[in-house]
Amino acid sequence: MNTAKLFCLCALTVIAAGCDAPATASSEPQSGDAAATSEAVARPAANTASVSDSHAVATFAGGCFWCMEPPYDKLSGVISTTSGYTGGHANNPDYKQVTAGGTGHYESVQVVYDPTLVTYETLIDVFWVNVDPLDAGGQFCDRGESYRTAIFYHDEAQREIALGSKAAIAERLAGVIATSVVEATQFYPAEDYHQDYYEKNPLRYAYYRRGCGRDARLNRIWGSADH
Repeated sequence: MNTAKLFCLCALTVIAAGCDAPATASSEPQSGDAAATSEAVARPAANTASVSDSHAVATFAGGCFWCMEPPYDKLSGVISTTSGYTGGHANNPDYKQVTAGGTGHYESVQVVYDPTLVTYETLIDVFWVNVDPLDAGGQFCDRGESYRTAIFYHDEAQREIALGSKAAIAERLAGVIATSVVEATQFYPAEDYHQDYYEKNPLRYAYYRRGCGRDARLNRIWGSADH
């Protein structure tokens, strides 16, 4: 099998798996990818992000959490990003439970940041240009309740900023914004193999992101904004 056909097969395999492709299949390319762990890995305890008095927390749901870590990781002032599940009613859910539906949880990313270096308004701006806020059924190729978009506010100031920003986006896009603005609840970090997936498995991540049509749709909505 030539290289082009192999790459195509890999892309289809990752896309079919959705935002759930631990690197275990020997038929997929390994160059540049980190060795994968199995799904049955230990997970951090809920809400373990270390937040000092000088740091703050923001939580966003933007579809596949793999794709929501990179835009925040590269921001000066962001201390850490953690992929996880929040907004639902099930305690300590795992990936399969969340994506099967019925838990009410969203795939989310929790951002710890230094508000003296980066503002919450900036984090909100980054959120919008990385999602399709007009889609109420999921994001891009990922469909279902766990892939809905939401902004989870941690205090009244965040709530007011989020609601004001949502109103401005609605006017800009001249459409109904499907993104919810809701109070933050218990956040459950996802399985270890989901954390920093784009760094651990850059080839698989690139196949998934391209094949899911994320950037193509973002470019249609937002133009050449940095995604």
